[in-house]
Amino acid sequence: MGFLLHDQKNTMIMSFVLVPLLLILNMHYYMLPALADSKRNVYIVYMGKRQHLDVELLTRTHHDMLVTVLGSEETSEDSIVYSYKHGFSGFAAKMTKAQALKLSKLPGVIHVTRNRFYKVQTTRSWDYLGLSSTSLSNLLNKSKMGNGVIIGLLDTGIWPELEVFNDENLGPIPSRWRGVCESGQHFDGAKACNRKLIGARYFISGLEAEYGQPYNTSENDDYMSPRDSSGHGTHTSSIAGGSFVANASYDGLGLGTVRGGAPGAHLAMYKVCWRLYGGVCADADVLKAFDEAINDGVDVLSVSLAADIPLYSEVDHRGSIPIGSFHAVAKGITVVCAAGNAGPRAETVQNTAPWILTVAASTVDRSFPTPITLGNNQTIIGQAMFTGEDTVSAALVYPEVSDLMPPRNCESLSSNDDWMAGKIVLCFASDYNQSLLNDAILSVKAAGGLGVIVSRSSSNYYPYAMNFPCLQVTYETGTQILYYIRSTSNPQVRLSPSRTHIGKPVSTNVAYFSSRGPSSNVPAILKPDIAAPGVQILAAIPPFDETTTGAFAFLSGTSMATPHVSGIVALLKSLYPDWSPAAIKSAIITTGLTSHQSGGPIFAEGEPPKLADPFDFGGGIVNPNSAADPGLVYDMNTENYVHYLCAMGYNNSDIFQLTEHPVVCPSKQPSILDVNLPSITIPNLKKPTILTRTVTNVGPVNSKYKASVEFASGINVAVRPETLIFSSRTKAISFSVMISSAHNVNAGYYFGSLTWTDGVHVVRSPISVRTEVGESFF
Repeated sequence: MGFLLHDQKNTMIMSFVLVPLLLILNMHYYMLPALADSKRNVYIVYMGKRQHLDVELLTRTHHDMLVTVLGSEETSEDSIVYSYKHGFSGFAAKMTKAQALKLSKLPGVIHVTRNRFYKVQTTRSWDYLGLSSTSLSNLLNKSKMGNGVIIGLLDTGIWPELEVFNDENLGPIPSRWRGVCESGQHFDGAKACNRKLIGARYFISGLEAEYGQPYNTSENDDYMSPRDSSGHGTHTSSIAGGSFVANASYDGLGLGTVRGGAPGAHLAMYKVCWRLYGGVCADADVLKAFDEAINDGVDVLSVSLAADIPLYSEVDHRGSIPIGSFHAVAKGITVVCAAGNAGPRAETVQNTAPWILTVAASTVDRSFPTPITLGNNQTIIGQAMFTGEDTVSAALVYPEVSDLMPPRNCESLSSNDDWMAGKIVLCFASDYNQSLLNDAILSVKAAGGLGVIVSRSSSNYYPYAMNFPCLQVTYETGTQILYYIRSTSNPQVRLSPSRTHIGKPVSTNVAYFSSRGPSSNVPAILKPDIAAPGVQILAAIPPFDETTTGAFAFLSGTSMATPHVSGIVALLKSLYPDWSPAAIKSAIITTGLTSHQSGGPIFAEGEPPKLADPFDFGGGIVNPNSAADPGLVYDMNTENYVHYLCAMGYNNSDIFQLTEHPVVCPSKQPSILDVNLPSITIPNLKKPTILTRTVTNVGPVNSKYKASVEFASGINVAVRPETLIFSSRTKAISFSVMISSAHNVNAGYYFGSLTWTDGVHVVRSPISVRTEVGESFF
């Protein structure tokens, strides 16, 4: 594992993820065991948009409503946890189920829901994406490195003293900034913040109110402050907007200059996740962080959190991210979220609302080749992060068992297996479960083993326990090693330190763990939107853990991919401050790379690997320089999102409370296919279908674009008109797309694309279509 957190009191490994590797904030919804009065829990009372701008009056209104139900001013004061008063109206308070039901019937209340919890799940990547600091013509330098943009992060906190958060050569804090640097345990707000980290808050009232007692920071190795105790928030912050730090590496691996995507941007941390029960983030706290961030004046919100499948709908208020993000986007704030780490299974993508920019994880063109020299002098190359200069030589063993017994795979290894002492162990992984593999490797170490060679089906390496020789090979290579072991009575092996390799023949893939589409709750909305580097990302961490060297570590997950896109969004926002979140999202999706820069295809890791399609990476791998000059964008505003909500069949009252104006959905339900997205997905094509899109010219004023379509045989796509002519008077043009199928059986999805080009710009929209033929059994 690239970065393991050790509880200093009981040395228990704490993994904050469901990603293979690390600490990604991929979260699981669950109810916290009640330790207090089991009849009183925290409920979130959501009231939609603010009815007026007076926040004090709004807070008073919340208290008065609570008094109506609880019976006294004193009880109300004691029960209220948060008052949401900036981006939207509502509050969180402790009450019984009966009181919550009574309150839900009061005028102005949209929904009352029980507080729920989430469990928390670089040197090469920016050059790989074409944002080298030495190039004067790329997006990084055109945007002045994101100067003046404010990136907010909802995460585990931050370690402000690190060099990567220095404010050298940064401009002044924007005058619009209304945030604070909140002091707390081991965090002096007056000293912690500067012109790089301009704000830091922490939110724990929702967690404590539900838990029923004060959070014990000593017991959980945490800080009652914005300070990061897990390393995850520090890592994501440095990826999104960290300053330049030269000669960064993990013990010599990945050596280079570390920086964020927008090193000229300012950062604001909103700590919402805590290490109770391995890591939880309360819905009430997450929603409060959105509320404050909107008021503070952030431009981008980077949210590496995701809920489990099945997902809640956008107007089901049991999910704070869809609601909080809607209000943020309505205020012009781009919200970037992780797709999740439940891949490679289909329909596992999370954060699927159309106003969210949802990010999958991909690899970069970097590897860490590690020589394995067998006793017969045959050298095989594995992958590892085995640092140092010394080799490790020992007897090589494999846990042979009788054919009548279950095979001893990697996951079955135990610290009681004393036959591993003083030896290097070869094992075969039976399942893609990083946590089980990490436990097994630590068992080898505890039993006195000197190293492990893990054979598994995944072609890409995901680091295991550091400071212990652990190499990964393919099943094919593992079988060759096993043949050698069985061919001799005294098998020996020598493991040599890893080295860093950049470029060919290392290819870019969609990561195995990255969640895949189609969306399980809205299959007509393509998710994920885009992919970005999220495997073996070297970035800053708190310099407190014994398994790390200095203040940098390799972490993997969609949590690492998310801040890559957040940094790119900050650059685009600096270059085009008037672009809407939808315009920025469109520019990123329609310019994504669908093949290697060398021309080869991009694969999606799985069992087996396959060619990547839109359900793996949306528009492709993020391509920031092309996104800075997209030519055309598919723009949207709140009215377009209302169209989507009406198309989903949500009622007028629920939609009205999300918007800034009254809403009456048409009597004829609109088509979700007409939502002005930069993609087209038809999950049940039964007959020829016509849909519409509108593109806005953001390139040269006088432009002429022609359409081209690529699609598999049997799917027919016709575009009208086929040519779009823009001028000073014509800046936006609508067109129609008719899609039909010649297939007469139900099958899977077919993929293709619609591309508009003027000879310079290539505006590509991914298309996904599944034919559905009615079945008759009579």
